[in-house]
Amino acid sequence: MDRKIQHDLACAADIIRNSRSAVALTGAGISTPSGIPDFRSTDSGLWETYDPFEVASLSAFRYRPEKFYEWMRPLARGMQEALPNAAHVGLAQLEIAGYLKAIITQNIDNLHQRAGAKNVLEVHGTMQTLTCAQCFHQYSAEAFYGPYLEQGVSPRCPDCTAVLTPDVILFGQQLPGNAS
Repeated sequence: MDRKIQHDLACAADIIRNSRSAVALTGAGISTPSGIPDFRSTDSGLWETYDPFEVASLSAFRYRPEKFYEWMRPLARGMQEALPNAAHVGLAQLEIAGYLKAIITQNIDNLHQRAGAKNVLEVHGTMQTLTCAQCFHQYSAEAFYGPYLEQGVSPRCPDCTAVLTPDVILFGQQLPGNAS
């Protein structure tokens, strides 16, 4: 390994070891090695092919939720099939060992949790739950994944039959004040 890299790693380890309240902030780049595309990279980012305001905005979802679910389906399948990579596992191990107090992530892929991290703050929401915009009941997304991923069936509320909204932050929505 290059001497500069070794030196940088030793410095980073010292900082983490001597910190009283270290946190990690992650974004799409941590999950690209797991096969999940990011949104902004030139040539490979999702927004190179799709207009986010047509497929992933609050107003687009309100008027054409089926378009959102059609766009999201391959990404949701990829997130479900993806495995945590060494970076996810390493951060989880740092948290478990007590060096990290939390992992703050912009990602909705659940890979930090699948790697073993417990205190993950998801500032862009989660794909693990869905909420009905009409009756406001919240559901675990797990029960809806099969029909959605296999047949493209948009999830509907079992109580009122309205289309369920994934609990992610869409364009036009504010970030949550208290991410969990």
